[in-house]
Amino acid sequence: MDSRQRVRMALDHKEPDRVPIHDNPWQATVDRWRSEGLPSGIEPKDYFGYEIVGYKADTSPRFKEEIISMDDEYIVEKDSYGGVRKNHRDFSTTPMIIDYPCKSREDWEALKPRLEPSDFRVDWVSDLKDSQRERSRGRYVTYEAVVGYDKLQKYVASERLLRAVLMEPEWVKDMYWTDARLVMTMCDRMMEGGFEFDGAYLFCDLGYRHGLFFSPRHYEDQLHPVFQELCDYFHGHDMQVILHTCGNVKELISYFIEEGIDCIQPVEVKAGMDLRELKEEYGNKMAYMGGIDVRLMALDDPGPIEEEIREKVTAAKEGGGYIYHSDHSVPNNVSFQQYKRVLELIRKYGGY
Repeated sequence: MDSRQRVRMALDHKEPDRVPIHDNPWQATVDRWRSEGLPSGIEPKDYFGYEIVGYKADTSPRFKEEIISMDDEYIVEKDSYGGVRKNHRDFSTTPMIIDYPCKSREDWEALKPRLEPSDFRVDWVSDLKDSQRERSRGRYVTYEAVVGYDKLQKYVASERLLRAVLMEPEWVKDMYWTDARLVMTMCDRMMEGGFEFDGAYLFCDLGYRHGLFFSPRHYEDQLHPVFQELCDYFHGHDMQVILHTCGNVKELISYFIEEGIDCIQPVEVKAGMDLRELKEEYGNKMAYMGGIDVRLMALDDPGPIEEEIREKVTAAKEGGGYIYHSDHSVPNNVSFQQYKRVLELIRKYGGY
C-alpha cells in the first residue's frame, strides 16, 4: 500500500495497513538533527517517510519583496502582501508584524485589483516537476492555500480585523470571497497545467489556547458559507479537504462537518483539544491529524510520550480517520533520537 492509498483510506474512515505519518519540524530542529545523525542530503520527509506533500499558487497581491534591514539575529522584510515583518534569521518563531497594507476598506479596494488570476502565480518548472516525481513515488499530493481569517490577517492588523468582524461585516465577507475565488481559480489553472491533486490542505487559524477568535455566530454568518463553497469545489474534483486550524476550535466542529471538511489538524493539546474526546463525540463524521503532545517528546523520561501515543493513537485509529502528526510542529528541544523513538512508537501502536 502506498501513501496515497493509505491517506485516502484513513480520511475515508477505512482502516489501511497502518496509521499514515506526517509532521512538520522547524528548520532549527532539522539543523539540530543534522548534528545528531540525520544524514546530510536527506530531507526529514524522506528519512522519516512523511506521506503528504503540498504545492501552492501565490495568491498574494504580489508586491515586490524587499529586505529592509538585517543583523546577526533578525531580518526585517516587506512581504508580497505589502506588510513589514521582523523575523529571526532561522525563521524558527512567529514573526513580529510591524506594518499592514490595509488599515481601512479604502486600502483594500485599492489593493483588490492586484488579486487577479495569472499563470505567473505558479512555479511551472520546479513545483510541477517535483509534484510529478512525488506522485510517481506514491505520495499523497495536496493543493495548499491559506484562506479565510488567517489570510485576512496578512492584510489587516488583528485588532482592526476583529473590529471589522463586529462592525464592518460586508467588508470582511468581501475579503473572504475575493480570496476564496482566487484560490479556486488558481487550483483550476494548476490542474489544467499538469498538476494532479489528491486533496486540498487549507490553513486558517481560528482559535487560541482558551477559545475562538470570534463567536460561532460571526463564523456562521461570515466564513461558514465560504468554507462550504471551497469544500464543494474541491470535492467536485475528488479532492479531500484537510483544514489546519490551531487553538481550541471545538465549538466549530459541527460547522466543519456540515461544510464537508474531511479532517482537522493539528488538534492542539495545550489548547484543550483531545483526540479521544473528539473521536468519541463525532465518530466517523470527522478525521483528525495530530493531537500528540509535542511537549512530551522532549522529556528525558520516555514513559509519558509512550503513554500518550498508546492511548490516543489506539483510540483515534479505530475504524480509520486518523493521521499521525505532532499537535503543532516539532521544536528544536526535541532531539533526533527522541523523535526517532516517537515514530517507532507510532508504527508500534498505529498498525491494524
